[in-house]
Amino acid sequence: MSLDRIKALRKSLHDYNFRYYVSDEPIISDFEFDKLLLELSELEQKHPDAFDPNSPTQRVGGHVVKSFEAVLHKRPMLSLSNSYNRDDIASFIKRCQSVCEEELDLSIELKYDGVAISLWYENRKLLRAVTRGDGLNGDDVSVNVRTIKNIPLVLPDLAPNELEVRGEIYFTSDSFEELNKKRFDNDGTKFANPRNAASGTLKLQDSSEVANRRLSALMYSVYSDEFEFKTHLKSLNLLREWGFPVPNEEIGWVRSCKSIDDIFEYLNFWDSQRHSLPFAIDGAVIKVDSILIQEKIGFTAKSPRWAIAYKFNSEKALTRLLDVKYQIGRTGAITPVAILDPVWISGTVIRRASIHNADQIAKLNLYEGDSVWIEKGGEIIPKILEVEISKRSIGSDPVEFVLNCPDCNSLLVRKEGDAQHYCLNVDSCKPQIKARLHHFIHRKAMNIDGLGTETVDQLVEMGLIYKPSGLYDLDEDDWFKLDKFRDKSVQNVLAGIEQSKSVSFERVLFSIGIRHVGSTVAKKLSRHFGNMDAIINASETELLDVEDIGPMIASSLRLYFSNESYLIEIEKLKAIGLNFESDLEVDSGNILVGFSFVISGVFEFFSRDEIKRSVEDNGGKIVSSVSSKTDYLLMGKGVGPSKIKKADLHGVKHLTEMEFLKWIGSSK
Repeated sequence: MSLDRIKALRKSLHDYNFRYYVSDEPIISDFEFDKLLLELSELEQKHPDAFDPNSPTQRVGGHVVKSFEAVLHKRPMLSLSNSYNRDDIASFIKRCQSVCEEELDLSIELKYDGVAISLWYENRKLLRAVTRGDGLNGDDVSVNVRTIKNIPLVLPDLAPNELEVRGEIYFTSDSFEELNKKRFDNDGTKFANPRNAASGTLKLQDSSEVANRRLSALMYSVYSDEFEFKTHLKSLNLLREWGFPVPNEEIGWVRSCKSIDDIFEYLNFWDSQRHSLPFAIDGAVIKVDSILIQEKIGFTAKSPRWAIAYKFNSEKALTRLLDVKYQIGRTGAITPVAILDPVWISGTVIRRASIHNADQIAKLNLYEGDSVWIEKGGEIIPKILEVEISKRSIGSDPVEFVLNCPDCNSLLVRKEGDAQHYCLNVDSCKPQIKARLHHFIHRKAMNIDGLGTETVDQLVEMGLIYKPSGLYDLDEDDWFKLDKFRDKSVQNVLAGIEQSKSVSFERVLFSIGIRHVGSTVAKKLSRHFGNMDAIINASETELLDVEDIGPMIASSLRLYFSNESYLIEIEKLKAIGLNFESDLEVDSGNILVGFSFVISGVFEFFSRDEIKRSVEDNGGKIVSSVSSKTDYLLMGKGVGPSKIKKADLHGVKHLTEMEFLKWIGSSK
């Protein structure tokens, strides 16, 4: 009887929650709701075997997590291409229209200023909530997301069994003000803006504190292998029917558009009215409405081609230039930074702004003590727009770019055609040494557990290391010299350093910090050449034969490998045991070149990540959805019928795991 009552209470409370937070049509009082919730909580305590992570009682939190598990996204969470120019919108529409013969239907909606989230449902129950992370992997923050009251934990029977819903988690203005008041009363500090507060809140270890902060959510896209969505706007309506919070079409948060005039009318209205909304926005998103046409238009490596974000003009403010400091990067590049009289812009206190280089100082005609107009470019990066000449003090001196390195006093050099000045004292300039080591230990590079940037700075200041190889020469006694390093922390960092010897070659190549060689370029080089010696000995012409390697990168590589000290450091790292050989078979790396693959289902011999890598290692291309441009649907167990139907519709060939293994010549 008690178990039946638990089920009934859960069903009723989920319904009341939906009516209150999503439909805005409450049918019982708060007192009655709390009374039923208390009854359910007491029954669950008596029957722990009936625990359900999606019970309404989980809304109040109470779980404490020490760390958040990294999870591979089912589908990459790409970012949108941004525009601040209305001509770009016209070009975007023209490009999309060229793909389809019929008249193009568009949608436009507000761009919420929060944290992107992916909600995974299986058997109509919330299984995981995953942050965007780097787009391929995110953090599982399910325990905290379950406390957000307008996110459904259980879906109605009309919804598909399997569903992925994406949206934005944010603070309403009221909740943010309340949070900042409590925070100020407690310790005298405030969050700078709602976006940062939302991001920090999602990573709190105590879910009851997350519940107290009252986050909200709005959803903007949906995917399912079991259900075929026709248009973006219809998919939002379905999400609303299934209990999700979606943008309010009645008051214009989202609408359909037939022309560019419709789009500009929408942009003009919400640019002027954005501060009347109950949450922060930083622009609007224009999308092709038809899902089928979206698939025809496709994606770039970083963003969908069928959507574009238009950012509203940033707010600006007038403040005073207090000083100009100079930052030194890992390549020796010198960047001037304006130190400002603190000023509040778009919810953030701005104290510093990059001036980029000497040419920018000259272009601004910057004088000491000038009053300057500041804006946050793209609502994020502070920059100086112009000087308010009318407020310039008589007798003030122009800002002169430094001639010598502010740290080691070496004469700065500016190469022909380069906008930056450089300090060439590579081996003795401490900021350069620290920055290169920071890069080496970065999570996308060697990712050494137990070792952070502050520890690296200590090691450099104490003269214990100045190159990456020095990390591997330190013994226990050296580590015990550092502040706060005791037995456990010393053992952890030594284990992390030892474990880094198994890091893949492509990440080692990225970690050594060759200018213009990012993680993607390092991956392409490692696949093409197979080992470091082959890259070192490659001519500039041979380097240019690698996909996406242009003259600038090729020249940078040749310059780096012409430096004897860099070659000596590579040999030291080889002797230490770092991986300078690719685990890929270079000769067979092009067997899938020219073919694109959609991956779906669960595989016997590969994890999802491994089979994607295997496709790419052999020269194939992974695409996120089936279209007429897809060559193969690579299928594991449990492929959704709608995906198979779509593949058949576009003439996409089916490929089983065993057929794939045979094709690439694998012995698995």
